[in-house]
Amino acid sequence: MAIITSDHDLTKLRQSGAILAAAMARVMVAAKAGVTTIELDAIAEQAIRGRGGRPSFLGFQDYPASLCVSINDQVVHGIPSQTTKLADGDLVGLDLGVDYEGFFTDHAVTVGVGRVGKDAQKLLDTTAQALTMAIAAIKPGRHIGDIGAAVEASIRPYGYGIIRQLTGHGVGRAVHEAPSIPNVGQAGKGPEIVEGMVLAIEPMIAAGDWHVVTLDDGWTVATADHRLAAHFEHTVLVTATGAEIITKQ
Repeated sequence: MAIITSDHDLTKLRQSGAILAAAMARVMVAAKAGVTTIELDAIAEQAIRGRGGRPSFLGFQDYPASLCVSINDQVVHGIPSQTTKLADGDLVGLDLGVDYEGFFTDHAVTVGVGRVGKDAQKLLDTTAQALTMAIAAIKPGRHIGDIGAAVEASIRPYGYGIIRQLTGHGVGRAVHEAPSIPNVGQAGKGPEIVEGMVLAIEPMIAAGDWHVVTLDDGWTVATADHRLAAHFEHTVLVTATGAEIITKQ
């Protein structure tokens, strides 16, 4: 678990987050109907390397790309392809990581391509709001369970499924670190949150049931009932009074 407190290290962490936020902004603009997912991957890698970073997902546990692109019922870890093109109305999850001089950040958004349906837009808005509420729950002295409890409280009125098999996680010195950060939880339970922690907070929400399956490529995780999914993520630094969003655009 990374605890980052020195001015030097915090500067490097923030630089990593800035590189990642800028790269994600470029990918989001490019996510239009007719674009292949491998084209988005190339844009992401170029944007990261052009600012002196390294795509941290590329080669991690043999993952073959820099960017994860997950479409419609795919929750996370979709592999970019030369044959998969975005279509009007798609929901597209974009998940990207950066290593800048040994400091790791992680960021994800889900965007609609062209005009999306009312129900799909509601899922996007609700999942993004859950991320905001989860980050607001972070303060020194609270516990990891408070984060999951905040996501649950935000999502419960809508009847959506909260993905349980996948979680947020620590970050900062590696792609994935302790602690695991579920999107369900009980306030006051789990590891204590302390100043200097670097956390990747990432609600993953399904329009239907929360169960998921892994596809034949060994990476892509999709909803078992084929309903739409959304995924939003920020890397945050725990401060004396709350949480600083390191990957804010």
